[in-house]
Amino acid sequence: MNTLSYKTVSANKATANKEWLVVDADGQTLGRLASKVAMLIRGKYKPNYTPHVDCGDNVIVINAEKIQLSGKKWTDKSYIRHTGYPGGQRSLTATELFQKDPTRLVEKAVKGMLPKNKLGSALYRNLYVYAGAEHNQEAQKPKTFNLNDLR
Repeated sequence: MNTLSYKTVSANKATANKEWLVVDADGQTLGRLASKVAMLIRGKYKPNYTPHVDCGDNVIVINAEKIQLSGKKWTDKSYIRHTGYPGGQRSLTATELFQKDPTRLVEKAVKGMLPKNKLGSALYRNLYVYAGAEHNQEAQKPKTFNLNDLR
């Protein structure tokens, strides 16, 4: 039997074929969109997925202002942060965060689904979120991607 035919192929920075994808968030639910985008950024849909390497795609999310939340999450979901000072805990509801910057809602959801280490920080830099339908990455020739094609 040929032992070379069943060796595991491990991707590295040189062999990873990274693409640029455009995802439209219009009418999508926030959590479902974020989980699929996180898997695209991580590279889990690729056959040469390697857990410790950035082998995923660069994802551009457009129309973040048209994202949807189900139930009473617009008023009940809270985003908590701490200033670092005693008694410095601050919180915003999803509506307040959306009014300040609609892109931060999508960014926080995707970042929470990435690994919490150096690799996760590097992967997070592959995400570009825009509130409107226009984006600044035309030079990269991104492909439009339909999230409903994924399982």
